[in-house]
Amino acid sequence: MIQFHRVTRKYGHKTAVCELDLAVSAGELFAFLGPNGAGKTTTIKMLSCLLRPTEGSITVCGHDTVRSPREAARNVGYVPDEPHLYDKLSGREFLEFVARMHGLGSAQTEDRIERESDRFAMRDFLCELTETYSHGMKQRLVFAAALIHDPAVLVVDEPMVGLDPKSVRMVKDLFRAATRRGTAVFMSTHTLSVAEELADRIAIIDAGRLRFLGALEDLGRQTAGDHGSLEHLFLELTNGNGRAPEDLAARSESDGCARTDDNRRG
Repeated sequence: MIQFHRVTRKYGHKTAVCELDLAVSAGELFAFLGPNGAGKTTTIKMLSCLLRPTEGSITVCGHDTVRSPREAARNVGYVPDEPHLYDKLSGREFLEFVARMHGLGSAQTEDRIERESDRFAMRDFLCELTETYSHGMKQRLVFAAALIHDPAVLVVDEPMVGLDPKSVRMVKDLFRAATRRGTAVFMSTHTLSVAEELADRIAIIDAGRLRFLGALEDLGRQTAGDHGSLEHLFLELTNGNGRAPEDLAARSESDGCARTDDNRRG
């Protein structure tokens, strides 16, 4: 579904992401973790065809995000960390706009809007202008827009920010249902408990470099805190108190990407 091959992204002389290699399969919930400035948002924007890698390649469902961006984007539903809507459109008008951008016809658009209205309990406010929405209402609408074209890949940046407990439960159930249908979910989050609860595999990135890739139990075996919480293991890898997996550490010493504090941009 998703393949990163030695992906590097630079901003001038600063390296935000350095030689990133990872793959995500159909039906997998993949958690992408890292401190602020680690390179998470840059990675997500490259995956969502909003940025081009400086080096390397990214493919989504076999489509290269640089050579075939439209084909790649058709397979992606993207939920950003901050919901950006058109204030003078109603929720229904916004969904109609997104559906038409993805090439859905009138009848199909109406069917999908009805489906997402039920899924996210939006009927009470769907015809109101989005400028009147609370954060939770906006987040539900953005999720509906991301799913309206039935993407093979769902990319989500900080999905739980600002949500009440009921909405958090709704999003968790949504992720579980999506992966059961075979959707690949790529989730960036600071909420480690959510990653611990939901993820099939996790990646930890720091200063643009991959520090760990695998299941949580594998992470415990590769750090000093074999049976610690994800929080403890995460801090061990990203605070410089622990050791990165040996293969990654060895590669870090041999490659050409600069490792300076001013690379911490994501």
